[in-house]
Amino acid sequence: MNTIIQNILVFITLGFALTFLIRKFVLKKKSKKACGTDDCGCH
Repeated sequence: MNTIIQNILVFITLGFALTFLIRKFVLKKKSKKACGTDDCGCH
């Protein structure tokens, strides 16, 4: 019984970790302003 609960907790933790990493590195929001490529007046 104890190992079943432990396995469930491990899979839940793994799911949260993978979700965090995918959101942080794969689904990055693209910057709409890229300074230097358009005339934004920052230089």
